[in-house]
Amino acid sequence: MSLLVPVLALLLALLVDRWFGEPPLRLHPVVWMGNYLGWAGGRLQRGLRSAVPVGVSVSNTTLAAREEAADYKAFWLGALYWIGGIALFTVAAVWLEHMLWMFGDWAASLVTDAGIAGWLASAVVLVLLALLLKPMLAWAMLKGEVLAVEGALGQSLQAGRDRLNWLVSRDTTCLSEAQVRESAIESLAENLSDSVVAPIFWFVLLGLPGAVAYRFANTADAMWGYKGVYKGQNWEWAGKWAARVDDVLNWLPSRLTGLLLALTCGLRWKSLRREAIKTPSPNSGWPMAAMALALNIHLGKPGVYVLNPGGEDALAVHTGQAVVCASKVLLALIPVALLALYFRAIILS
Repeated sequence: MSLLVPVLALLLALLVDRWFGEPPLRLHPVVWMGNYLGWAGGRLQRGLRSAVPVGVSVSNTTLAAREEAADYKAFWLGALYWIGGIALFTVAAVWLEHMLWMFGDWAASLVTDAGIAGWLASAVVLVLLALLLKPMLAWAMLKGEVLAVEGALGQSLQAGRDRLNWLVSRDTTCLSEAQVRESAIESLAENLSDSVVAPIFWFVLLGLPGAVAYRFANTADAMWGYKGVYKGQNWEWAGKWAARVDDVLNWLPSRLTGLLLALTCGLRWKSLRREAIKTPSPNSGWPMAAMALALNIHLGKPGVYVLNPGGEDALAVHTGQAVVCASKVLLALIPVALLALYFRAIILS
């Protein structure tokens, strides 16, 4: 039974996500990560020469100079705050996982009939491990938010733009209906990798600490990993460490997501690779390009890139199709992940 605990814990975590969604905000570990990063980011920006106080008018020339000038103080302070945060949450995850296994062994030793006790203890460990893993995954919330954008567009364009702000950091004020829909589908594809495939990937490799460490790194990139000025703060150097580490941790999961989309939707790898390398990010282009090709639509960020430029404008029907494609990826990933978890448990036992 102990060999099956990680396997069944992943299955149970996915079922909890499907049935119950996200835990309350006050109990959500990712919210705690965000609170730490918000506090650390404020301290990090204070006093740095690259910081831009909110409300202060600064010329474009000055901003460009600040963004280009190497600010190693900002870089290393950002790295230190990042390391402190990931150490805090990962050590907590290591301790919790260790205590779960210790509890299982202890409970089994209390009862003469070790077989029954072992099964009961493993069941408790399984449930607790699943509940700790679940917040690192966010498939139900991602799917719901993307469909909510489509529902808002059915009311009005402005309602769609407002709802899209929950998903993306780009300026939505001038987006057309098709561009709002494209942005939502892009976010679905990118976060399919970030919020589903990658956490499972790192859980398979390194257990609960791996999933927690990845989620912290990804949250840090979402909050700090901007190029230049964002909301009055210059993250060009202060967020560079967070952005680069996230790139490394997502390198394989993003390509795995693109590959699974290609396999489940009948895409050619050469076509996917040609489109995927168009984005500034080394990773996000893979799932987004695969989704664009699978739906035969064009996706892009105005003035930055266009994926599958020969595709159609995104229509309402494409949002539902995108969710179906993403669901196929998850269904294809589950048996592979479960098998890998089982063999990992055998190797470590």
